[in-house]
Formats: sequence, C-alpha cells, structure tokens
Amino acid sequence: MAFNHLPAGVHDALAPLSVTPVTHSVSMANDQLPPEAGVHPAPRTVLDRLTAGAGRAARITHTEHLPPRPGRHAPWPEKIRPEVIDAIRAAGIERPWAHQARTAEHALHGESVVVATGTASGKSLAYLAPVLSTLLDGSEAPNGRGTTALYLAPTKALAADQRRAVRDLAAPLGKGIRAAVYDGDTPVEEREWVRQYANYALTNPDMLHRSILPSHPRWASFLRALRYVVVDECHTYRGVFGSHVAQVLRRLRRVCARYGSDPVFLLASATASDPATAATRLTGVPVTGITEDASPRGELVFALWEPPLTELHGERGAPVRRTATAETADLLTDLAVQGVRTVAFVRSRRGAELVSLIAQERLAAVDRSLPSRVAAYRGGYLPEERRAIERSLHTGELLGLSATSALELGVDVAGLDAVLLCGYPGTRASLWQQAGRAGRAGRTGRGALAVLVARDDPLDTYLVHHPEALFRQPVESTVLDPDNPYVLAPHLCAAAAELPLTEADLSLFGPETRNLLSQLEARKLLRRRAAAWHWTRRERAADLADIRGEGGRPVQVVEEGTGRLLGTVDASAAHTTVHEGAVHLHQGRTYLVRHLDLEESVALVEQADPPYSTTARDTTAVSILETATEIPWGDARLCFGSVEVTNQVVSFLRRKLITGEVLGESKLDLPPRTLRTRAVWWTVTEDQLDEARIHPEALGGALHAAEHASIGMLPLFATCDRWDIGGVSVPLHPDTLLPTVFVYDGHPGGAGFAERAFRTAARWLTATREAIASCECDTGCPSCIQSPKCGNGNDPLDKRAAIRLLTRLLSDAPAEGGGEDTPPPPPQVPPPPPDQPA
Repeated sequence: MAFNHLPAGVHDALAPLSVTPVTHSVSMANDQLPPEAGVHPAPRTVLDRLTAGAGRAARITHTEHLPPRPGRHAPWPEKIRPEVIDAIRAAGIERPWAHQARTAEHALHGESVVVATGTASGKSLAYLAPVLSTLLDGSEAPNGRGTTALYLAPTKALAADQRRAVRDLAAPLGKGIRAAVYDGDTPVEEREWVRQYANYALTNPDMLHRSILPSHPRWASFLRALRYVVVDECHTYRGVFGSHVAQVLRRLRRVCARYGSDPVFLLASATASDPATAATRLTGVPVTGITEDASPRGELVFALWEPPLTELHGERGAPVRRTATAETADLLTDLAVQGVRTVAFVRSRRGAELVSLIAQERLAAVDRSLPSRVAAYRGGYLPEERRAIERSLHTGELLGLSATSALELGVDVAGLDAVLLCGYPGTRASLWQQAGRAGRAGRTGRGALAVLVARDDPLDTYLVHHPEALFRQPVESTVLDPDNPYVLAPHLCAAAAELPLTEADLSLFGPETRNLLSQLEARKLLRRRAAAWHWTRRERAADLADIRGEGGRPVQVVEEGTGRLLGTVDASAAHTTVHEGAVHLHQGRTYLVRHLDLEESVALVEQADPPYSTTARDTTAVSILETATEIPWGDARLCFGSVEVTNQVVSFLRRKLITGEVLGESKLDLPPRTLRTRAVWWTVTEDQLDEARIHPEALGGALHAAEHASIGMLPLFATCDRWDIGGVSVPLHPDTLLPTVFVYDGHPGGAGFAERAFRTAARWLTATREAIASCECDTGCPSCIQSPKCGNGNDPLDKRAAIRLLTRLLSDAPAEGGGEDTPPPPPQVPPPPPDQPA
C-alpha cells in the first residue's frame, strides 16, 4: 500500500470555523477621510488593540521590532536628461537614493543590472530614470521611432499599475514617451498602434512568448530599436515558470540580434540571495547586482500569531486548532472597525474568498456601511472585476482586502497600515515582500504592523516557535533550471519557427540543445536542411510550451442557467477543485459544480448554499526511471533521479463547515494523470528498522508520517510551496525492494525543488524530526504529521514511530549534510512525445 498526496490543486480545508461570536468595541475613526488624511496609529498601539480580547494575547508567540532606518542620497548620473530629473522632482522626489543612482549608472553604460532591495525602496524609479532619458533621446532621432524599451511583468495587474506610474511621471515630457500596455486584455485595434508607435511597451512573458516573438516581423521596427528590457519582480521567475521565462528571454535576444539590436536587461527583485547569479541564469547575460538598500524604512512591528486549540477533533481524533482562515477574518474585521487600512494575504483563491466573506458578515453586525469596504482579490477574476477592485484600493474606498499573491507583485497599495499573512507564504522572500506592502510611505517615517497567522501545518507551527528561522536567516536563492528538457524542447521548436536554428544558436540555449535537436528531428518536429533546423508542422510551435506550467488551457467556470463566465481554474487544479459535486466559491457566492467537461475545458456550476466543503481524494504511484545520484547514509540510501508519477482523483469528501466532520464520500470517475519529473528518495533496511524498534504493523504509519512532515518542512530549504511538491511512502517499493519515501516536484521534468532537498537533506530531515518531536499533541495532528491534501485520509500515521525512524536515519547522515558535495548531474529525461510536448 502506498501513502501519498497531490502536489497541487486541493483547496485549503475549511473546518473548523469557530462559532464564537467576535465582539467589536472599538469605534470607527476617520472612516470618511482619504487614507493619507486620517490618523495613523502606531503599529504597537494597533497590535495592543488586537490582543485586548479574551485569550488574544496568548496567541502571540513572538514580536519582532524592526526600527526605522534613515535614507542615503546620491546625485543622478550626468547622462540623465534634465527634463527627466525635473519630472521626477515634480513628482515630489528631490534626490535619488544611492541604489537608484547606481542602478541608473550601470544602465546608461550599457551594463545589465538587477536591483534587489526591499519593498517600497524605489526600484521602479531606478530603472525608469535611465529608460525615460534614453527614450527621450531617441524621440528626437530623424526617423521618429528612435529608441524603444520593453517592460515585462509577471501579472497583468502589475503592468497596468506600472503604466499608470509611467504616465504620471512622463506627463511633463510630452509626446517623447509613448507608453502602452500590450496584454490579453488589450483590444485588437489598440495592438496595432502599440506595434507601430509605442516606444515603451508593457507586457508579460506570456504575450512575449505567444504573440510578440511568433509575429516578430510585425514588430521589426520596435525590436530593431530595442535598447532596454525591464524584467520586474524577477524573483517570481522560479521553478518551472522561471525556467520557461529564461528560454523566452533567450529567444528574444536571438530575434533582436536578427534585427541588429542587443538590449540591456534591467531587473528588479525583492531581496534575494545572490540576485546577480539568479538574474544571469534567467537572462543568459552577465548581470551586476545592486543589493544595498539606501532607502528609509519606517518602524515595522512583526507579530507571530498562533490560533488556539479548539475542543473539536479532526481526522483520527487529532486535536485541531482554529483555522488561520477564520482567525485572519477576525483580525481583518477588527482592523477595519478601527479604520486601519489592511491587506490580508491568503494562500489559496478559495481562502481569499472565505476571509472576505466572513469579514463582511461580521462587519455587517457592527455597521451596515462597512461590508462594502472589504473585498477579495485573486487570479481568475475577469479583467473588469480586477480593475474595479484596484481602483477602489487606490482611492481608499476599500478599508480591507483579502488577496492572493496576485496582489503581492508590486501593485502599488501605498497608504496601508497593516498586513495580515494567512499562513507562511512559502519563502522568506515572499514573506518580506508581502509584509512590505504596509507602511510604504516610508519617507514620512510611518510605521506598520505585520502579523503572520500560522496555519495548522508543520512548517507554520515550526516557524512561530522558531522565530530565528524567519528573522535571523537570509532569504532564499531563486531556483530555476533552463536546461530542463521538458522546458527546453518546446522552446527550441518555437525558436525554429521564428527563425531557423543554426549551429551558432546552440550555445545560446544551453548544453542540452544538440542532444534535444536530434530527438526533435527523430520525432519529426524539426527538420534539418543544409545548416539549419526548421519547424515542420502547420500548428503554432509556441503553443507547445505552457510557460506557467499549468498543464493545459484553463478550465472556464460557467453558470449553467445563464451561460455567464464566472472565471477560470488552472487545468492542473480542475480534477481536484471543479469535479462534479465540488463546492466552488466566487466573489463571496457559493456554487456547486454540476458537470466537468475535460475535453471542452468547461465546468458548469449553479449557485447554491451547501453547509459543507469538499475535499478530493486520490491515489498515487511512483516508479523510478533513473537514479542519477546515490549517497550512503550507513545502510540507508539517499537518492536523486527521475521518476514517473501516476495520480488519479477517485472520490471526494463532504465536510461540515463548522466542525470539519465528514458527512460522506462520493466516488468520481476521472482519468489518471501521468507525470515524469525529478524526485529525492530515501530507503532504510530491515536492520535499521529493528534498531529503531519499528514493528511491521507500525512501518506504514511511520513512513507516511515522515513523508507528510518532510513535505511540510521543505519550503524552509527550497523556494517552493508544499503544493508544488508531492510525495509517496511505501513499506516495500517494487523498484528499491525496501521501505522508501519519495518527495517529487509536481511539474513535468522537475522544478529544482527535489534537487534542493537532496542537497540539504540532513538539515531538512533534522528540522522535520524536530518539528514532529516538539509538537504538543500525543498521536499526531495537522501541526506535525497530518496533511490537508493527503489522498489516504491521513491513515495510517504513527508519530512516535516516525520520530524513532528519522532519528535512526539521521544518525548515519554525513557531517556535511545530504548531497552538498555531490551536485546532481543535469537531467537526462527525454522530451515528451509530440502529443505532450510540455
């Protein structure tokens, strides 16, 4: 029997939501005033008010105080045009911070540069000043088009926000700056204007991949004059998505060279470990890093908050904490009543909807005018819905917003006083990025409050009791692998369709290129004629690569009675979130899925109000394709290599919203899915089991518990989310013939997370053992060994046996850790067949 869980798509468990009413006694202050005109209480005062209720103070496990920091100025480089400096001064900025000036200096000298400083440190101005100055120079050229620049953002919202910033800053510069957004929401008639006349095009990697590069002849004049490529929020380009974007940028450089241009890359990142190396790997060109943040910072009070245990019991009778969703909704309600402008970041789309819905219901009991001042914001909304919410946030009409990370990526929400993080966001980089959304008016010395509300999860529980892991550790490195053959192969096809590939292109795309070209020839996707490889199909080659790694086109969620499109769900999540009978939330309304058509990618729903949530159940099997590296830990073995994962959603549970009680299980008839990816796994011998006193009847529970907890802890060591990875534990695996635990990347070809786990295995598994051992429960709970996405209903699990098993395993681990001294070789998994190219 194998014990497993799925790497993506299962929504957060809802139960249990507390039925205890929350009393709000603090009166609303300055609720009719614009956000900057109101009174902004000190963050410590706001926190004291939040903890004034019964039992609230005990929920804070740690408070970190980050004192204010003064700023350090420097003069603008001499090459910045005086008109641009005057426009910046007109915007209220007299002098740049030192890191802004250094970034501009590198850009003007034709050197690619990444500025990796804190949130609200002025990264946008650091690249906008040289870009606007250069575009203004170009606008005076005799041909009129002059110089152009391309801006890439990971989200549409960020590109739209940047367009507003450019418009406002460049207004005094007249017609010399012609900036326009070019994305999926841009009307067809406007797209032609952008191609012909814009000199600053703001888009995203998806449009560059699917539209601009395949039709590069229509963009010839723009690309010929391309001087700068701005890559904003570049720390988000990690894993499979980052690997795809790396190849898209190489294709861009190749097409630019065809037109005689060699653009300089200007990248902006949240604080990251070794950003220059990551940016160089992303772009393929040498990049200089600017990491010293010279901007001022207001006081930040950062509280770690652990919800209390309830009297309820979950699966297998485990004690259950109050959900982070319910706790965050309470805090958002309290802050809204106080008039404190707040964003609550929630891990899942469903969770964001729930926090907003609960807060609105509780605010209605205080003041009927308040519910309309709290809203949800997430991906999957229609463009007009997103724009309306963004406008309300900018104007101060909204007091509270419950958002997914779609809002994290740079949408300017200046004027916020507090940020709530509903669960650890997966990386320290994201933690500081989200926390930095508040107190952004740092120039005035305003302080801010950030509260991390722990989920009932091994990693969250570990972090709120080990604050040093958050506040005394550097942020993570960005993990991406452009040489992943599942990524590289479809981009070689796309590149060949754009311009025939030649021998001179091989070094651009990496060392795996020649081998993959031979395989693509054999599959009749490419044909070699003379000294070049050509695309041979009628289909669009760009459609082979799904750069978001979502495994197909999104599933449209349609209201059955009206035919109205509610939104979309990623294809990879469809089996678990919009299967027949699933409960689906959209903008606070509840729907039941009546039919899922996988061929047409449509889920038909109808509005309903069921008193339960739904959770998918699945089965998973793993087979080893290749063991790339193996390290002995005594008689145990730590391995890394390629695997094939077969997963099938087989049923779903209905749970009461309040208690989490299982009401019933319904079978599903969905096709299995197969994934070829990379994994780390470890085995133990019978002798080691005897030494650890693991009896045969306890073995399955020990392995299963260790698997769950290790997956929960991996995000502390790799830039991943537990939903990016999956795992399987088997008492006797057919390929190893030993008890085996697998942890695998939930993306075709791998995303680098399993490799990171292999290289830090000793530290990773030591933290896993500590997290299990230090949990206050007796037999296991969601804070240590239970998983919210377990396909086996968290059965069997054996907490004590898992501790003994990990202790025995780690007793023979090398002193230097897992595979730090033995880096895994590059992947050798062949590209997928023609019908499954990505």
